[in-house]
Amino acid sequence: MVLNLNRTPDLVFIVNSWTKILIWAAVIGALFAYLWWQGQIKRLAAYVLETREELKKCSWPTWDELKGSTMVITISIALLGGFVYVVDKVFFAILFQL
Repeated sequence: MVLNLNRTPDLVFIVNSWTKILIWAAVIGALFAYLWWQGQIKRLAAYVLETREELKKCSWPTWDELKGSTMVITISIALLGGFVYVVDKVFFAILFQL
């Protein structure tokens, strides 16, 4: 069997990539095991369940309310941007005429 030396860097890159992936998988697995042992995973699951229950109690806006609110915000941002632009131009003109 003859090794092609031109392809050796590719093989080294692949081995290094897989090594990094396996090391990160081991670190993440160890972290998950530690959190499981400490009971943090159960606490996180309980938190997610309680959050879902609370979100079911919320009153969500209708599609028309959402579109109306979006338009109000868009217009407000445009007016504020225009105001800032005008004030900037006025101050720029005043400061450079001194």
